[in-house]
Amino acid sequence: MGVLSNKVGREALKPGDHIYSWRNAWIWAHHGIYVGEGRVIHFTRAVGQEAGTGTVLDRIFSCSSSNTSRAPCEECGDQSMATGVISSCLDCFLSGGGLYLFEYGVSPAFFLAKARGGTCTLAVSDTADDVVHRASHLLENGFGGYNIFRNNCEDFAIYCKTGLLVSTNLSVGRSGQANSFVAVATAVISSPLRYLTTSVGGWTVVMYCVSRVSSDIGVRRDVVKVPVEDLVNPEGLCRSTAVPSEVHANPAH
Repeated sequence: MGVLSNKVGREALKPGDHIYSWRNAWIWAHHGIYVGEGRVIHFTRAVGQEAGTGTVLDRIFSCSSSNTSRAPCEECGDQSMATGVISSCLDCFLSGGGLYLFEYGVSPAFFLAKARGGTCTLAVSDTADDVVHRASHLLENGFGGYNIFRNNCEDFAIYCKTGLLVSTNLSVGRSGQANSFVAVATAVISSPLRYLTTSVGGWTVVMYCVSRVSSDIGVRRDVVKVPVEDLVNPEGLCRSTAVPSEVHANPAH
């Protein structure tokens, strides 16, 4: 583990670890929580429906198994059309990809050195018992509707690790991957200001870094700690104040 790679061996995994595996030529990664005994709890959407656009973007931003032609897993069955919070064996979760460990409580310098979002955060993780409890509770009660930018697999894993939810509707969710795409857009939009600097490339890098850091769950001011039991309303639907149509906190608490 280090700046260049977060890749780990299976023997290093511990219950409560936030793990991920890259999909589709490293364009997007799928995230989940390892809960022990070779099982992973993760938030997914049926294959071909990830972005919800009905276009090729659904394949690019894939979180489901990339190999739907293989025989179903004897342990998990066919989960290619599963939607919501599910439990899978480690092999099914990885879907032939590598195993990587998401890092928590990193320094700002280390965070910026990891130029690719969705691999680490400045936020500090809660205890392994708390993490597994949240993941197990959401496996039974759900985590709302999947949204590629507002409520995706990384958002789920980060919530399980920290208990933090975004409390406004003005930005993307907790996902470092989604925030990286926004950071790139911010750098491009701000390009007219490049004429105020001597280096176009330097300005773009500065804007990208500023946007990434300011949107990280560890420094944002629009986040609140929400007990997992408060995420579920009486009808059993997972909710959050951050995303009215996806996840809303129970107003009764």
